[in-house]
Amino acid sequence: MTPSPIVLVHGAWGGAWIWRRMLAPLRAAGHEVHAVTLTGDGERAHLRRPGITLQTHIADVLGLLEAEELREVVLVGHSYGGMVITGAADRATAADPAAIRRLIYLDAMIPLPGEGWGQQHDPAVVAARTAAARAHDHALPPPDPADFGLTGPDRDWLLRRQVPHPFGPHPDGPYQEPLPFDGERWQRLSRHFIDCHDPAYPTIATMRERARQLPGFTVHELATGHCPMVSAPQALARLLIELAG
Repeated sequence: MTPSPIVLVHGAWGGAWIWRRMLAPLRAAGHEVHAVTLTGDGERAHLRRPGITLQTHIADVLGLLEAEELREVVLVGHSYGGMVITGAADRATAADPAAIRRLIYLDAMIPLPGEGWGQQHDPAVVAARTAAARAHDHALPPPDPADFGLTGPDRDWLLRRQVPHPFGPHPDGPYQEPLPFDGERWQRLSRHFIDCHDPAYPTIATMRERARQLPGFTVHELATGHCPMVSAPQALARLLIELAG
C-alpha cells in the first residue's frame, strides 16, 4: 500500500520553512510531503494585506491539494493551522469524500462549527492581540520564541524567520472570523491531537481539554514545547509516520 501523502500547515508567524527538519525523515518513510505557506506568511509575506481572511488560507491549502492532485491526504495543522485544516477538510471532503484520510491537530486549535480562532482565548489575550495588530496594519507581531520553550540557536532561527501574521479588522480577519463547517462530516474523519506540554503554550489550554472531551479524538503527548517541528523533530516525525501509516 502506498503511504498517504502528508500536507503540513504551519501556524501563525510561520511558513513552510518551519517544517524543514521534518521533510527528510517523512520522505524517507515513503510519504509524499508538501508544506504550505499561507498567504501573508513566510516567503509570501510580501502578499500580506488587511483583506486576508481565514478563507484565504483555506483556499491556499485547497489550491495545493488540487494542483498536486492529492487524495487520501493526512492533513497536519499546527496551532492556528488547526483552523485552516478544519475548513480545508470540510470543503475537500464535500467534493470528494476520499480527499482527506486523517486530520492531525498539532498543539492546534480545534474549532467547533461557527467558532473563530480567538473565541476561546482569555479576554485579556484577545484585547492585547487586537491592540497589537491594530498598531501594525492589521498584522499580529510574532512573540518571543522563548514562549514556545525555544532557546539558543533554535530561538535565534525563529527570531530571524518569523513574520507578522495576517490578523484582519474584526470581524473579517483570521482572528475573529467564524468558521462554518459540517460537524457531522468532520466527525466521520479520523482525528488526532498532539499535546505538546513541556512547556505548555497557554493559548492552547482549552484545546487540550477539548481534544480529551470530544468523541472521536485520539490524543498523543510529546514532552516538548509548542513548536515540536523545531524542538523535537525526530520524535514528531516518528509519531507522524506512525499516524500516517
